[in-house]
Amino acid sequence: MNVLILTPDRVGSTLLQRLLTVYMNFHEFDQPVINLHELSNGLIKYYNPAYHCEVLGKPNDRPWGYYQTLESITELLNSTTHYKTSRLAHYHIQNRADTLEQQIPFYSYLNENFFIIQARRGNLLEHALSWCIYNETKRLNVYSHAEKLQVMADLYQHQITVDPGIMINYIFKYKDYLEWVDRHFVVSSHFEYEQHLPEIEKYILNLGIFKTQPQKITWQDNFGIDFQDWNRCHYLLSDLSGLSKQLSGSRQSPQLEYNGSGIGALQLQSLSESDIALNLSRADQNFLLEHGANYQTVSDAINQLVERKTITTTIPIKLNTLLEKRLLIKNFDECVNVYNQWMTDPISKIFGLGDTYNPETLDFEIEREIKNYHAILQLTDTM
Repeated sequence: MNVLILTPDRVGSTLLQRLLTVYMNFHEFDQPVINLHELSNGLIKYYNPAYHCEVLGKPNDRPWGYYQTLESITELLNSTTHYKTSRLAHYHIQNRADTLEQQIPFYSYLNENFFIIQARRGNLLEHALSWCIYNETKRLNVYSHAEKLQVMADLYQHQITVDPGIMINYIFKYKDYLEWVDRHFVVSSHFEYEQHLPEIEKYILNLGIFKTQPQKITWQDNFGIDFQDWNRCHYLLSDLSGLSKQLSGSRQSPQLEYNGSGIGALQLQSLSESDIALNLSRADQNFLLEHGANYQTVSDAINQLVERKTITTTIPIKLNTLLEKRLLIKNFDECVNVYNQWMTDPISKIFGLGDTYNPETLDFEIEREIKNYHAILQLTDTM
């Protein structure tokens, strides 16, 4: 079964396609399952000795780019029998500037040959702010702890100011993405970021592609550690936010605030994982001690999938939570106010597209998310 994830990016599509590929490799499919990442920016066909056959993958000897026609991409997809997991990003299609006459046969092929998932977000405020942070870091994802330290170090020392107009522009782009999907694709499942990410294993295993499997195999079944525990380790081992100790304090602790990462004068780029761990709360340190060995075993197994080109990269690390975004963006409150005005103004073309937020609803969203990554008391008592 081929699987395609439609995305505007910043909605969990990279995490979903990597995990989906790993889970499919737990199970008994009649063909190898290989992840191709983005379909529209370069594919190659080559002989893979691990699978003893010709397969598709991403090019290693040239930069990824728009040098293939959509017709050529379709021919490549149709030339191999192995199952493909992949994504198609709306902004890549826009950047390619293919004519509609060139796009339509490509979309028809995908509709006929792929199980299609549409990735979406309910919190469009955070979606737009994630894109604004990307404008500062120039990284959509990070795949190693060293990479995250390098990308995020400067942000945790210097807050950023977001242009509210640019933020709103990303919401219009999200609206265009929804319309693109509605016009051209037959969607089999919706991946709702806020709803499904906290229980992403349940979402994946309930997809129709697994209905013929004699047994649904979980992360725990295969690796001996629950996925959420593994992913929490994945995040904590490069957590520069300095929030861990604040979040584990007493309910009478002071207001959470931006504190330049809480690591003081240390050179952030040279920090080791042990340095990061010492900056965590005792509860988070104990969590890493309990699960660290299993975490590393699983990471090694996933790296082997990368080496055999089953997946294009390892599983991405959470860049920043909504709480971190609130503390990193100097004019966060202004952004919320501008966002709410646009979402409630009947004259605007995005009226009714997303929810509005007041301090209480934002606190609820923050607490619901952060408990997946830290051992905490009730945030609403400390914020």
